[in-house]
Amino acid sequence: MEIKILGTGCPKCKTLEKLTRKVVAELDINANITKVEDIMQIMNYGVVSTPALVIDEKVVIKGRVPSANEIKKLLIN
Repeated sequence: MEIKILGTGCPKCKTLEKLTRKVVAELDINANITKVEDIMQIMNYGVVSTPALVIDEKVVIKGRVPSANEIKKLLIN
């Protein structure tokens, strides 16, 4: 599974990254998590409001920090 956190480094972006890593560890999912901070790469996903969560190249959350439970649901479906 490929997971990307899109964000320029703001506190919300860092929170989303930390929360996502925690959930992946809890669920023991084999995932490659990367942080994308380049604004041009972020815009290529059609995201104008960060943070955003991308799972297997699909933007599933943008413009907010989801709850841990919401991330869990996205990862196991």
